[in-house]
Amino acid sequence: MCEACPSDEEVAQMVQDLADAKQEICCLKKEIISFKGEIRRSSSEVALALEEGFQKLEENVDCESSLKRHLTKEVFDELKDKKTALKSTLLDCIQSGLENHDSGVGIYASDAECYDLFAPLFNPIIDEYHGINSAEVFHPESDWGDSGNFENLDPENEFIVSTRVRCGRSIAGFPFNPCLKMAQYEEIMERVKTVLEGLEWEDLRGEFHPLETMCEELKQQLIDDHYLFKEGDRFLQTANACRFWPIGRAIFYNEAKTFVVWVNEEDHLRIISMEKGGDLGAVYQRLVNAVAAIGKDIAFSRSDRFGYLTFCPSNLGTTIRASVHIKLPNLGANRVKLDEEAAKYNLQVRGTRGEHTESEGGVFDISNKRRLGLTEFEAVSEMYNGIRQLIVLEKSTEPGEATASADEPILVEDDAEPAAVGEE
Repeated sequence: MCEACPSDEEVAQMVQDLADAKQEICCLKKEIISFKGEIRRSSSEVALALEEGFQKLEENVDCESSLKRHLTKEVFDELKDKKTALKSTLLDCIQSGLENHDSGVGIYASDAECYDLFAPLFNPIIDEYHGINSAEVFHPESDWGDSGNFENLDPENEFIVSTRVRCGRSIAGFPFNPCLKMAQYEEIMERVKTVLEGLEWEDLRGEFHPLETMCEELKQQLIDDHYLFKEGDRFLQTANACRFWPIGRAIFYNEAKTFVVWVNEEDHLRIISMEKGGDLGAVYQRLVNAVAAIGKDIAFSRSDRFGYLTFCPSNLGTTIRASVHIKLPNLGANRVKLDEEAAKYNLQVRGTRGEHTESEGGVFDISNKRRLGLTEFEAVSEMYNGIRQLIVLEKSTEPGEATASADEPILVEDDAEPAAVGEE
């Protein structure tokens, strides 16, 4: 070896120094991300953005969002200068709806206090969406009922491709997405990881994967198979709910992928149970077991008035969304009629791959719409009874009988969630 060449010890030290430098750079990058994520607009900037956004919303005669209907000039002037204890403004709540005029709802709660401070706007939107009068009807105590009441909706596997029931949860003591600091995202993830890895139910045991350290191959596979959420939903982006991505985000799933938990996607937790076919009772019972097990170690945010508190007001109450992927080629030939029939049973129709998508091959994602003012069992029962009736109607509808109507714009929902988890 030449005299100018480093020794083995010196090479080893250089390798270690390089590794240390890379680690330091990584830490510095996270600090920069943290600082950027906590930068807030000045009061004058907030005021200007509100005025400009409100004017554009008023001028858009084609906008049919709940925000457009209920954000009157009087309400706007009453709320535009208010701030919660966590400094959430009216703009934090409505900026997604101000930028996305095709929103269905158009408003999010940046923290739990928003539901009270900005009540003149939230209340009528909540009442309209859930079909209640929240001033008179308080949300009941949880009642999951008996899953044995739900028989297989499609024992012959003729119509239902898959069944899923999910619920959202916010962890007590933490604000919602727009107000979470980077360290809080990580704290939530670690707390949830400890609980999920300690689950004792055999069919709930699984693997926990932080998105930040997940290999790209696994991440892409989970996305392709529709198990994993991903960044990029414009409604959440403009609601400032994707800060520090992918820090603090994670997914947990069992071996059969019939039980999945999303961490810090839209709400702190999305707890999901699903499987092929129409056995709603089995899917529902798995969720009941999971929520009870997780709730033993984690306290959830809840109010007497609105039940479990969530980022989007459409999910308040039970937060339950029970859905099926169902083939309705005859009835579904006329989307307007399908929507009308579904509405009779308080059901909501979405495209094959969830909100913001169209039906593929006559397959629709249909779920209960109401989540507030009724129990968990009642919410799932509405889906169960409604789907049974739609199957009867599909059987009685001849091919071509439901004439397809002219294309009409379908108002999209803000509850960002790639439906059809696990579907091909």
